[in-house]
Amino acid sequence: MLDVEFTQLSDPGTKREHNEDYLGYLLPYTPEQLRSYGCVFALADGVGGQAKGEVASQLAIEVVLGGFSNAKAGESHKALLSRLVQAANIQVYEQGSTSLAKAGMATTIVACALRADRAVIAHVGDSRCYLVRDGRARVITRDHTIAAEQVRLGVLSASEAAESANRHLLSRSVGNDLVVKVDIDEVQVQKGDVLLQCSDGLHGALVSEDIADIVTRNATLSTAVERLVELANQRDGSDNVSVQLIRVHDVERTGMYRGRPYSLR
Repeated sequence: MLDVEFTQLSDPGTKREHNEDYLGYLLPYTPEQLRSYGCVFALADGVGGQAKGEVASQLAIEVVLGGFSNAKAGESHKALLSRLVQAANIQVYEQGSTSLAKAGMATTIVACALRADRAVIAHVGDSRCYLVRDGRARVITRDHTIAAEQVRLGVLSASEAAESANRHLLSRSVGNDLVVKVDIDEVQVQKGDVLLQCSDGLHGALVSEDIADIVTRNATLSTAVERLVELANQRDGSDNVSVQLIRVHDVERTGMYRGRPYSLR
């Protein structure tokens, strides 16, 4: 059945006094829970450069994890994560409307749920999820930034977007409006895969080749995550850097029949 190894690390960077990123995860206690509910890993990057960013990111992760722990056995991860991120959005939006943060508050979020041989990723903003396989790192998510939208529209090239003043300006975030569009992606995972989730403090400093090289060359996830954060701080260090690494040691192969998964023996 599904067997994963996990580690995470968050660092304020070299130029900021506090960390607005927040990370969390839920791992099942028994094989039966793993088969029925799966596991989830989530990362958020608070927006604003003030204490309210820390509040927004923590609140969003707590809502997602709390909802996941109370989900129904066998519930579709696509529907579940979409619903939970929407719930987090409402909580952050409403909290930002109180006296705590009169100007409002917001955060990015990326959450990955695994069960059997499937990984479902929900995200809003520019925190990313990568799939590292066969020595290559592929970005699964799409950044919700003004610059990234301009690249998709053909207004800017990728190199121009990397230098654009709008490269960090979000086009979508959790808590900015009462309703948010949540992107959902699904990938079939296999033995040896590594899923990497990170804030823009990492992917703004490292390219996919850097990520693939470090994850592939380092035997342990703890060493790999330390090296990733260290190199991001050396290259830039102007932002908080957070990383989650999930290595797939084995999977339970599944098929689909009338929209329902079943185990392949």
